[in-house]
Amino acid sequence: MGLNLEPKVFSVAQITSYIKNLFNQDLILSSLLVKGEISNFKEHSSGHLYFTLKDARAAIQCMMFAADAAALPFSLENGQDVIVCGRISIYEKTGQYQLYAEFVEPIGIGALQFAFEQTKERLAAEGLFDADMKRELPKHPATIAIITSPTGAAVRDIIHVAKRRDPAVKLVLFPSLVQGNDAKEDLVRALKAVNRWGKADVIILGRGGGSMEDLWAFNEEMVARAIFASEIPVISAVGHETDFTIADFVSDMRAPTPSAAAEIATADRSSLIHDFERLSQRMKRAFQVHLTQKKQRFANLPEFKPEKLIAQKRDLLDQTTEKMQKAVRFSLTQKAQQFSHLCDRIGAASPLGLLERGYLVATDRQGHTVSSVAQVAVGDTLRLRLRDGFLDSTVTKRSERVYDEKETDL
Repeated sequence: MGLNLEPKVFSVAQITSYIKNLFNQDLILSSLLVKGEISNFKEHSSGHLYFTLKDARAAIQCMMFAADAAALPFSLENGQDVIVCGRISIYEKTGQYQLYAEFVEPIGIGALQFAFEQTKERLAAEGLFDADMKRELPKHPATIAIITSPTGAAVRDIIHVAKRRDPAVKLVLFPSLVQGNDAKEDLVRALKAVNRWGKADVIILGRGGGSMEDLWAFNEEMVARAIFASEIPVISAVGHETDFTIADFVSDMRAPTPSAAAEIATADRSSLIHDFERLSQRMKRAFQVHLTQKKQRFANLPEFKPEKLIAQKRDLLDQTTEKMQKAVRFSLTQKAQQFSHLCDRIGAASPLGLLERGYLVATDRQGHTVSSVAQVAVGDTLRLRLRDGFLDSTVTKRSERVYDEKETDL
């Protein structure tokens, strides 16, 4: 039986699959940490992340599946120095090996702290922390909404301090998760619920102390935007005095502890009563001084005689009455003279005035005024109006007068 010396021919897929299995079976390459600088970063619409991890001498292509990318607390950016935890394998379609990243940690700073700085810088650039956007807290709130865990120590501290300072204040708890993956959505829901309710004068949002991981819900961007969008002033009271969260920067007032938030939100009723009593005493003293001054001033006035004042006013009234009567008589005399003059002028211009001087007016049978001989004929009857009556006459002759000539019979 002869030997088959024919060389075995492999397909590209077979070789690529063989090399991929070698990578996957290698203990080092199947789980390793690689440090370098991110470049050529791209985020696909599917949520997968693609970037190059490089140092001064080499570079390696990296990709991160969407599920792992969603768990990152911060955003990847070009120029970041990071440590990538993942595995080396082959992408069979291109035959290239690449690093499949499962988690990324910034170098020199924790992932959460790095995410905190990123969010803080981005929101500050948008103006969410600006002082002129802060709402003024009410001095004497009637109702305070508390957003926190109903089982934590924070709610008990807030209620104790608030009721001690102002027993009349109304406290309404809006329970919410304050820790864990679902806490950010629960905090946003509670903030929106308080605003829809619309009866609170101020909101206390907070929880007790804990690690950065425990407080992380108050660093979430969606919580910060919900605080900024609230129409009701918000006091942030998260953790202890040394703890700072994004909620502290965007809220209208930061309190170092939940108890301090209750102090800030309420007015001390006993202090108000003391101030009221002190102001009341000052007002009483001021009124007494004012009353004493008025009494002294009245006592120093000259003796008042109402009879003399009445007599003076009566004399003034008589003088005024006499002046008015004179003015009325003078005005009536002037008006009478003007009326007589107008009557004379009207009489002179009236046709009746002409009749008084011997003129007459002739009218025909229809009552039309006759002003020309051409209007009548011989035998017509005319009515002649004189000053004191009428004459009926018959025309026996007509004569027309022509200027600069003698009369002519018609």
